[in-house]
Amino acid sequence: MKKLNILLLFLTLLCFNKNWGQRGVRIGYIDMDVILENVDEYQTANTLLNKKVEEWKKEIELQKLKLKKLEDALNAEKALLTPNLISDRELEINDFAADIVNLQSQKFGPNGALIQQKTKLLKPIQDRVLGIVREIAKERKYDFIFDRSSDLVMLYSAKNYDISDLVLRKINSQDRIKDRKKDLEKRKEQIKKLKNN
Repeated sequence: MKKLNILLLFLTLLCFNKNWGQRGVRIGYIDMDVILENVDEYQTANTLLNKKVEEWKKEIELQKLKLKKLEDALNAEKALLTPNLISDRELEINDFAADIVNLQSQKFGPNGALIQQKTKLLKPIQDRVLGIVREIAKERKYDFIFDRSSDLVMLYSAKNYDISDLVLRKINSQDRIKDRKKDLEKRKEQIKKLKNN
């Protein structure tokens, strides 16, 4: 439904193109996946997130191994235990299994830590890209800019409307400016230290 609404809006705007004067509709697109793959900040954060995911998986696997040991111990001792003790142990094992399921849900569920961390990781980068896209759209007078990697179906796109590289160049130039400022600050601090000595 969302795709249909966007397509209808797009077609409606194209129909009103005659009212916009001599200039035609200017459309551009980006590929957020390509941009994210080439942003160092995202790569670093994604690496850290992957390490965390591996830690969570190991934690869950350790819990599963403990559960298996508890089950094996119960099966081995079943002949020696009373029905009440067997029932108590089974309840403990079931509670432990439920705890493992809860842990999996907390880490990998729909509202789990993984989703929250990904959102936290992507939000600043997406905001930065969106700001740059807006700048480029105003500078180059684009009417629409789509994200090729989103749910919007793009039936055709000429490469000359792809502004992903332009967005990446702006991001990289902003990063270089930040790095230069940091270097200048470090040099100023070094000069101050030398003067004080």
